[in-house]
Amino acid sequence: MSYLDNIRTFVRVYELGSMSAAGRDLRISPAVTSSRISQLEEHLGVRLFQRTTRSLAPTDQGKSFFGAACEILEAVENAEAQVMNMTENPRGSLYVAAPLGVGRRLIAPLVPDFLKQYPEVSIRLRLTDRKVDLTTEGLDLAFFLGKPQDSNLRIRKIADVERVLCAAPDYIAARGHPADGAALISDRHECLNLRFPGAPEFQWPLVTGEGPKRFRVSGRYESDDGDVLTEWALQGHGIVLKPVFEVKDHLEAGRLIAVAEATPPEPIQMACLFTHRKRQDPKTRLFMEYVIETIANVVGAR
Repeated sequence: MSYLDNIRTFVRVYELGSMSAAGRDLRISPAVTSSRISQLEEHLGVRLFQRTTRSLAPTDQGKSFFGAACEILEAVENAEAQVMNMTENPRGSLYVAAPLGVGRRLIAPLVPDFLKQYPEVSIRLRLTDRKVDLTTEGLDLAFFLGKPQDSNLRIRKIADVERVLCAAPDYIAARGHPADGAALISDRHECLNLRFPGAPEFQWPLVTGEGPKRFRVSGRYESDDGDVLTEWALQGHGIVLKPVFEVKDHLEAGRLIAVAEATPPEPIQMACLFTHRKRQDPKTRLFMEYVIETIANVVGAR
């Protein structure tokens, strides 16, 4: 077994705090993960982790070795990049996550041209509106809307995305055209809500004359798929809060109409998350820059 593989495994176990999580991230079995750590400990002649059936914690020697291990991996990867000209000819699989609307409308259309430019790269695109965990799910890059919960990851802002409250003409004819956020509440409008595990109560952030304010909305319709909410809105079942780029065609065609325009939604941040910037694979950086350069002006708030 390669000594560098053992060091890479140690670094991921240290960072994730779990043998099983590190194994999933490296796509190796728990037995292989444990074996690599044991081999490294035997080579160094020290215990790097205190292990029990329920917990794992780095020893003082492990904490000391971690910084040096990161420097070793960074130096090796920088040397490989120079020798192999990886910036010009990156290769390997790139695991990317994005929300459904962002992924389908913005990210997926860019993949073919990127792969034509870099034929030795493979893109594994995972689309979901739930929150993702880069480290435990083995992801290299994740695009998202909102604020990240994990402050340990690197973040690259793309744009502030303009949003809109909208509904179908049939809904407005039947239930009325709310002028502002207060009307959404007082008239008990049917609000279509995005739900995902761990989601907070439904509050729509709107800009009022007194500044930003959160309006607690309710409705009988909710889903963890943002495109389902759009379809429900088109069918006349309620009011939906969406990024403008996702419903622009429907607005221009009159299939959806903007409502509550006196209190428009606050823009939402679009950004991407990635890990270990100093040891970042060139293909990750290249794809991220390609996407950002292409879509930043498309999604940005006016």
